[in-house]
Amino acid sequence: MGTTGYDELRNARDVIGLPETATMETIKRSYRVLMMKWHPDRCGEDQQKCKERAQKIIKAYQVILDYCNNYEYSFRKEDVETTRSPDERLFAQFGDDPLWGSGRRAGN
Repeated sequence: MGTTGYDELRNARDVIGLPETATMETIKRSYRVLMMKWHPDRCGEDQQKCKERAQKIIKAYQVILDYCNNYEYSFRKEDVETTRSPDERLFAQFGDDPLWGSGRRAGN
């Protein structure tokens, strides 16, 4: 995804009203809330305005779903290790060292 792809994704995020990071649950919830408001069958405003807004929301949602469905997850050791908690990183580095670890020694 180049600059144009990023701009398209950022605009889609803005249409759906998402923060910079979001779970799939948040994305779906935001989409549903907007569609409940703007769907032409439910909207109390000008039908043409509602239809155009609903189409814009649907297109933005599709852009976001396409990005999420085509996102490449890394299973490389280096990348996976960056997601460890601080405690897991310390344990991996120091193990059962009496000062940094649990204090248990082999054979105890």
